[in-house]
Amino acid sequence: MIVLKEGNWRVPRWNRKVYAVAGGLTEYKKFCPEMKVEEQVMVAFRQMLEQNDLKMSPREVKGLINFIAAGNFSDHFQDQLLAEAKVTDYLGLDPMYDIGIKTGGATGGSTVLTAAMAVASGYANVALAVGWERMSEVDTRTGNYYISTAACKDFETRLSRIYSAYYAPMAVRFASTYNLSERTRAKVAVKNHLYAYYSPYAQQPGKYTIEDVLASPISTYPLRFLECCAMTDGAACMLLCDEETAYKLSDTPVEVYIAGGSHTLRVADRRDMPIPLLPNETPDMYKDLIKREEGGRWPGFESFAAARFAAYFAYGMAGITNPIEELDLVELHDAFTISDIQTYGDIGLRPYGQEPDFIESGDAYYGGKCPANLSGGLIGTMHAVGATGIFSGVECLWQIQNKYDKFHGDPKIWESFGKKKPDDWMSLQVSNAKQAAWVSHAGVGSHVTVGVLRKAF
Repeated sequence: MIVLKEGNWRVPRWNRKVYAVAGGLTEYKKFCPEMKVEEQVMVAFRQMLEQNDLKMSPREVKGLINFIAAGNFSDHFQDQLLAEAKVTDYLGLDPMYDIGIKTGGATGGSTVLTAAMAVASGYANVALAVGWERMSEVDTRTGNYYISTAACKDFETRLSRIYSAYYAPMAVRFASTYNLSERTRAKVAVKNHLYAYYSPYAQQPGKYTIEDVLASPISTYPLRFLECCAMTDGAACMLLCDEETAYKLSDTPVEVYIAGGSHTLRVADRRDMPIPLLPNETPDMYKDLIKREEGGRWPGFESFAAARFAAYFAYGMAGITNPIEELDLVELHDAFTISDIQTYGDIGLRPYGQEPDFIESGDAYYGGKCPANLSGGLIGTMHAVGATGIFSGVECLWQIQNKYDKFHGDPKIWESFGKKKPDDWMSLQVSNAKQAAWVSHAGVGSHVTVGVLRKAF
């Protein structure tokens, strides 16, 4: 059993406050042959500078940036090492220092964390977090193999060359341990595809029924295609500042806390450990759960220790004591319906073993206590891996700034992507949102960041 020491439990803290003031996204789609990587990034960068009601001109804001954290999951896709240098140059930020970030599916979240640390330390007053992926540069079969190597090539990759095959046994195990039905999983897919229907950025929007999901083709049993994210082209960016600059730039600055956790790449070798308790949990809550686990193990095959540790640290930084009561919305890493559901317990939206109730109770829906993935998430909108964790954070940022309608309901944005805003479009703006959390998750739980955004205006 792994037993951590006192220093391992130290909650991170900023040397000075960090704020997010603006974000930008691209359209997300399967193929984008009309643009190069740096051109796609420019689309997100321009939206960030031009459409976020900043109190300085784009040229003036660019003149404040003095650090760039650049996330890009895999050089294989674009066949270009050090693509961050090309991107920085194309954005007109050369010779400001850029640093490339790669932590699998958590790359976007790790990129925001890196930019935030630059601001918190005093290295930068204004830092750009930018991420992208060009997954269409290779065929789908090859792309699936590349992604599969984000699991241990000594073991998992040899068993399967597609990521859904890693999560499928988790779905089976979780169902048998915690009484998760396939209909509950399907409800997650229905919800997230539907919310993507209201987003101009979305790759896989759709109005589906539970029966539609259950009738869709199997990817890897029991996961069906409508329960899985797609490979995506696209980019995202977020602008982070110190306190003084944040209020000079924006009337709606949002305070940022973000932390990470990690775990071994090889799932079969994950050693058991005591469950790190969140502030609203007690050891007695999990006595029966541990007995039900085979051999009394945690995290076992049901939970992600990296997500629990990231939440533990992020909540400690932000002073959150009861996430389901204090968060107004969340954006979760729903690469698959099962990973979405597993995370409900990891970040304390429900106690471990009660995760299905977060969906069945209605809390996860728009209008519920803590709506999840109003952006459409990864299943409905995108998984351009290097951009994903930034995209999720930007969607939370816009919710707190009360800008969901501005960035999702403007017909001009839809038209800029060659789309028509649906006649039955509806706003998913959360009323008076003050605090949100987002999760950026890698592999089968090897790296995770949890970020908290808090209204500061």
